[in-house]
Amino acid sequence: MNTSIRRLLLTVAGAPVAALTVWALAVPVAGTTLIVRMGEGTQTVGPAPVVVASVLAGLAGWAVVAVLERSAARPGRIWAIVATAVLAVSLTGPL
Repeated sequence: MNTSIRRLLLTVAGAPVAALTVWALAVPVAGTTLIVRMGEGTQTVGPAPVVVASVLAGLAGWAVVAVLERSAARPGRIWAIVATAVLAVSLTGPL
């Protein structure tokens, strides 16, 4: 296994660990309740949705990187632009 694949696997595996750590600090340690509004109801955010969402986001990012490395002349620059745009859009949800 080459270095770039190993690095990508560690990144995709590390994302759920980091997200679950933040969840554990926010919910059990700090005593907050994470709630998502869905239509008329609400749902409490537990550890499983946190892990699933971060794994899916990591795999989606990995797929974008793979496509860019094969098709773009400057994949690093395009990746930075795409990642920044996705981050900005994701932060508008709570607003």
